Amino acid sequence: MVIKNQVQLITYPDSMGGNLKTLHRVLDTYFKNVFQGGIHILPPFPSSGDRGFAPLTYLEIDPSFGTWEDIKAIGETFDVLVDLMVNHISRQSPYFQDFLKHGRDSEHADLFLTLDKIWPDSQPVQEDIALMFLRRPRPYSSFNIASTGEEEKVWTTFGKTDPSEQIDLDIRSEKTKQLLTAFFLNFKKHNVKIVRLDAVGYVIKKLGTSCFFVEPDIYDFLDWTMELARSLDIELLPEVHSHYTTQYKLAEHGYWIYDFILPYRILDTLLNRSGRELVHYLKTRPHKQFTMLDCHDGIPVKPDLDDLIDTKAARQVVEQCVARGANLSLILSDEHKAPDGFDVHQIRCSYYSMLNSDDDAYLTARAIQFFAPGIPQVYYAGLLAAENDQARVELTGEGREINRPNYSMEEIERSVEKEAVKRLIKLIRFRNEYEAFQGEFEVLDTPDEELRLRWTEGEKRCELHADLGTGQSAISYVDDDGEWVEYRI
Repeated sequence: MVIKNQVQLITYPDSMGGNLKTLHRVLDTYFKNVFQGGIHILPPFPSSGDRGFAPLTYLEIDPSFGTWEDIKAIGETFDVLVDLMVNHISRQSPYFQDFLKHGRDSEHADLFLTLDKIWPDSQPVQEDIALMFLRRPRPYSSFNIASTGEEEKVWTTFGKTDPSEQIDLDIRSEKTKQLLTAFFLNFKKHNVKIVRLDAVGYVIKKLGTSCFFVEPDIYDFLDWTMELARSLDIELLPEVHSHYTTQYKLAEHGYWIYDFILPYRILDTLLNRSGRELVHYLKTRPHKQFTMLDCHDGIPVKPDLDDLIDTKAARQVVEQCVARGANLSLILSDEHKAPDGFDVHQIRCSYYSMLNSDDDAYLTARAIQFFAPGIPQVYYAGLLAAENDQARVELTGEGREINRPNYSMEEIERSVEKEAVKRLIKLIRFRNEYEAFQGEFEVLDTPDEELRLRWTEGEKRCELHADLGTGQSAISYVDDDGEWVEYRI
């Protein structure tokens, strides 16, 4: 398939009305023909944690959300994007549970990375581990096998518990390739058009390396996955949080990438009322990207913007966000902190709240995102101009819940009457429908306190003019009669 150059929505299966059927009804009732680019449904699968990101299987939908038929029905109207946590699967999955019962005699045993696949005698070597980019104190967990009483150590990159809930897959195994193929075939059967490869940077485990984005091995796996996806007319979106040059390598290999730099750049631009750094970035970034402002996690800072930001200036941005209610995700390992100790991994906050609930500034942020080349995604909380949900943070103890509200149908009905939401929907429609966005992009030279972006396709032309001093913006465009028209956002 060809990914449509139009706006997509990101939503949990239960965050807009409670389940997939009500999500479908919400889209038809309040956002008909708005999200022509598609719908990214965050993991709707049975899961043992991390709000869906520890799936038991991809062959079923969590019954509390609905069924695969509900996904298929949404896919009749929208291009559906789903996640595949290609690096790992849940400890509670039927595959790993069978391994826990039968050990090496399990038919699923070869799906997993027992330590003998890494170290021949199964004994981890600290000198090797010291080189690795770790997401937990050690990269493996110990389990007891029911049938033998023996202990098995299995690779686990992620997980807050010990043993971990997220068990790594051995992507070199034919068993794993067969399982991934089954997942993709099921996606195809149910109208999934795009698959995001979550945590794909961690799939290669190789001694003497960081075990993160190991080249050239990572491309062998990506190429195999791409060939499988293309045979089913499915597009891939690798998700990699790393130094920006890693993302750019993926772009050079022809893959779609995420623009994890843009959210911070736009935020910094509007808070400090200067477009200097944003202009430089827009002139040099790859175009084949998915863009966003907010998501289910936070605004990326480190390592995504390492060597792109001055940490002293970044501290000031972070402090403004914290003053407006944000909480922070921090880098744990000292070696990945900045030399001055700056350690902010992500800023967790509603984007609307970070801009002080200023409708003009928020709509300007969205307009800049929509004018930046790429496929724009709008997170459901951002769509409805949600403010910080501090009550959810206090209730759950999870900082990311600040921007993960659950809306009832009545709350959605009220939210769509907000001026910010009405203005955003109008802007989305313009981005979807105006022909110039299929053409050529330019960044025009302006003073630092202004920003001008232009798209041209044949006789059609549109320009965004943002006044960073006031946060207000307008779009000038050539209409069907060849006349210039101004649209104040």
